[in-house]
Amino acid sequence: MKQLVVMMGVLLMTVSIQAQVNGGDIELPVPDKEGGLPFMKTLAVRASARDFDTMMVKLTEISNLLWAANGINRPEQDKRTASSALNAQDIDLYVLMDEKVYLYDPDHHLMKFVASGDHRKAVAGSQEIFAQVPVMVVLVSDISRFRMGDESSRLNWAAIDAGIVSQNISLYCASAGLGTVPRATMDIPKLKQVLGLKETQYPMLNHPVDFKKQVVAAPH
Repeated sequence: MKQLVVMMGVLLMTVSIQAQVNGGDIELPVPDKEGGLPFMKTLAVRASARDFDTMMVKLTEISNLLWAANGINRPEQDKRTASSALNAQDIDLYVLMDEKVYLYDPDHHLMKFVASGDHRKAVAGSQEIFAQVPVMVVLVSDISRFRMGDESSRLNWAAIDAGIVSQNISLYCASAGLGTVPRATMDIPKLKQVLGLKETQYPMLNHPVDFKKQVVAAPH
């Protein structure tokens, strides 16, 4: 009887997640702030990955990833896990998967539906090998959020802020046993169209995220 109850609970959870996906926006699970490797161990194993297993990443891992990248860690002050110049919080995270595109909403910790379709080729750009990675995260800066500075200064601050968020993604993936690599290559005109970006929004970097391909040693 107890096994049946557990199985029904798992089934309902699966159905609930699927309904969220099919309904548009996705409510993310509460991020796990206790898991992962210790910090110094995380630094020791951090490495760029370019060979992936193309297995789907669980929703819990996407939740943890987005919160680690640029989520709210001090809600009473509306402050983030990633610092930003002038506290502009200019970096938005777009998540592209095989069927849909989402925008991370850190205030409500959910992914807001943006567009249908598989647009990962636009993120992969000329490096088509990345188009099969199940989760692609694009870092977009809206430089209009900076309260001062000319365009050159704002773009410089945007690049710095994107680098900080990018490092958070790399460190989370290292800690959680996932693979990623920061990339600047992408089809920016196509992405701006797909994501519906304004003139002040600039795609800065992107991160493919998945499990690293396991290398099988040849028999002796």
